[in-house]
Amino acid sequence: MKNSIGNKLRYLRRCTVSRLPLATAIHLACFAPAFATPDAQDAPAAQTSAADDQNKSHELGTITVTAQKRVENVQDVPISIDVLSADKLKDMNVADLNDYVKLLPSVSMQDLYLGFSQVYMRGVVSGSNGNHSGPLPSVGVYLDEEPITTIQGNLDMHIYDVERIEALAGPQGTLYGASSQSGTIRIITNKPDPSAFSASVSTELDTIDHGNTGYVTEGYVNLPLSPAAALRVVGWSKQDAGFIDNVFGTRTYPTSGITANNADEVRNDYNFADTRGARAALKVDLNEDWSITPTLAGQGQHANGINAYDPSVGDLKLTHFYPEDFDDHWVQSALTVQGKIGNFDLVYAFAHLNRDDHYDQDYSDYSFWYDTLHGYGSYIHDNNGNLINPAQHITGNDKYRKTSNELRLSSPREQRFRFLVGAFDERQSHDINQQYLIDNLGSDLSVTGHPDTLWLTQQLREDNDSALFGEMNYDLTDTLTATLGGRYYRTDDGLKGFFGFGTGYSSTTGEAACFGPAFEGAPCTNLDKDTKESGSLARANLTYKFDPDKMIYATWSEGFRPGGINRRGTLPPYKADFLTNYEFGWKTEWLDHHLLWNGAVFREDWKDFQFSILGQNGLTEIKNANQAQINGFESNIGWAATYNLMLSAGISLYHSELTANYCGFTDANDNPVTDCADPQAPKGTQLPITPKVKGNLTARYSFDFHGYDAYAQGAAFFEGRRTSDLRIVENQIQGDLPGYGTVDLSTGAKKGLWSVDFYIKNVFDNRGQLARYSECAIDVCGVQTYIVPVQPRTVGVRVTRDF
Repeated sequence: MKNSIGNKLRYLRRCTVSRLPLATAIHLACFAPAFATPDAQDAPAAQTSAADDQNKSHELGTITVTAQKRVENVQDVPISIDVLSADKLKDMNVADLNDYVKLLPSVSMQDLYLGFSQVYMRGVVSGSNGNHSGPLPSVGVYLDEEPITTIQGNLDMHIYDVERIEALAGPQGTLYGASSQSGTIRIITNKPDPSAFSASVSTELDTIDHGNTGYVTEGYVNLPLSPAAALRVVGWSKQDAGFIDNVFGTRTYPTSGITANNADEVRNDYNFADTRGARAALKVDLNEDWSITPTLAGQGQHANGINAYDPSVGDLKLTHFYPEDFDDHWVQSALTVQGKIGNFDLVYAFAHLNRDDHYDQDYSDYSFWYDTLHGYGSYIHDNNGNLINPAQHITGNDKYRKTSNELRLSSPREQRFRFLVGAFDERQSHDINQQYLIDNLGSDLSVTGHPDTLWLTQQLREDNDSALFGEMNYDLTDTLTATLGGRYYRTDDGLKGFFGFGTGYSSTTGEAACFGPAFEGAPCTNLDKDTKESGSLARANLTYKFDPDKMIYATWSEGFRPGGINRRGTLPPYKADFLTNYEFGWKTEWLDHHLLWNGAVFREDWKDFQFSILGQNGLTEIKNANQAQINGFESNIGWAATYNLMLSAGISLYHSELTANYCGFTDANDNPVTDCADPQAPKGTQLPITPKVKGNLTARYSFDFHGYDAYAQGAAFFEGRRTSDLRIVENQIQGDLPGYGTVDLSTGAKKGLWSVDFYIKNVFDNRGQLARYSECAIDVCGVQTYIVPVQPRTVGVRVTRDF
């Protein structure tokens, strides 16, 4: 019997899989919660009627993932997990991080600058107010087997030819380590397939209300080289249209009376971005048991402007006085070796990442407000002693290097007792060069050897992490399974170099605090600190199956994030913070596999959480704030209502709050103080950034239109009110992020090898707010707040040709 999905419900199309010794490429996921068709081998051998075919075609089938580093049916994995398949990513027009985060109820984010979006899960967020070299991320992001989370944020890779995205909510510390404190996101690419040639190319055009026109061109080719080898090459080119206008304005500095204007920088739609990238993978089956897969991926992005506006200037408008551009280039090489030693599966994964960034940024808000409040401009002069325009602008160059190795061995998953053991090692560095420039600044005020530089940061940060980990599963009965996992880790984090002013501007900091030799072009060394930590994490789970379609589980798990050295070297180091998770969840299918309902309730205790703020001189300050608790509920539902109508929904509800006062300072032993008369955030204060409720609802109807496989789809998204800062006064100045909703619509058709899709994102042009921030400390610059909006209404068309 042929499954009628092929011509009646393409959304439930069966994904192609390729065989690997460890079977890590066997994946099938078609929505969150994912949908997939039953394998053809499960169909009855006897001839069935057309009506029976229709009934079968809208069942929910098996979905296979590798979230626990084993091949498993997602309904058997005792983790709250959402899966977006290749079909779903295409159907929802997902191209980047912003697009897929809105499909994941457990995930929130702040998107302030190109390539440095901060991702959070389950409300575990204290705020991302730091501007440089902040805490390590609390959510790990993986590209296949390799971590791609750098010190300051994860890579924002263009999403194309991706098999699925897995979002694992809750601490994943035992299997994924340091930066998976609150969850892990895994981007799984399509692998080379030696069995058949395939290729595709797509071209897309879009236009943004209040903005310009963009495009996307992308394609892939899968080339079998022999029965045991194949090469897969992917490429993309993309231009994101701008929609923020940099409009004309003037600014008068009160100390000197100097008036500046931005006539040279005025431009409509100035926040455009260009992206180019490619990925290549070679898969070679050495024999039936062993294979190797080397991959090479890279992407370059250039962005002009920022994706934020100043409401005091106007809707989608701002007035900036200096060039603003961001360049982000990265290349990752990786190697995965999979094989068998007897009945045991062995996996070795290696990756090396090079990432280089350059940026120019307007920083005149800082200059204006410090001049207004503190008379800063009265010190800024040229070589003749004349007062000059004190406006600052920043030039920065960051170099990130990251190398990781992981080796793991797992026993056959069919056995009653199963185990997985592994070792992990990661070395990463961040070479920081940041100059705060004032045009025509007097040489007596400049940092030695750096003309026009009022402040220089030239530092090298290193974060090293090594670990041993393991997990054991034992089937106590046919329906009850116990799991116990653990991880022992060691971290070593250091920061060395120079930060500060020249001796002509400060007699106590910068060059005045030097104690060592010149450092990478800086005049000297005035910072050299290191911190080491070690410890262990654990996970315990009980899973009970009522029948093959219904199970419940209870989990206790831990996650952590390493401590580190403050960029302002006069501050003490900050310590690791820890998250403990207590969770009860269920995974069920009903109505003869036509209805799926998964969910979880949990409580998470966050101990000594790291809090990053902009302090004096706009420098990041990281402190262990105190304790917090997050209580939550997550659920998703999928219903194959008829053979051609699919409905799905996801929701998360969070209550996150401080469980002790945040006073803003530590004691003599660097422990957070909780007993103070006037706390900056009292006990019970809501944690920022994450809403109390986030959800989505999607309906997709497939039909035949004059011989074309056609569809119509609607999706609605909602995100509740959020606070922008943990601290009460600062949040009152900067303001809350109001709740908002958006609607996306799409339709399309396919016949043969051609398909065409039309879509509208943010149909009602809602001006939802993704973030609010200031250029410098909120108590100084907070009255000039910037808003990062949801992208305005976007209309697009995509044409695809398969081969």
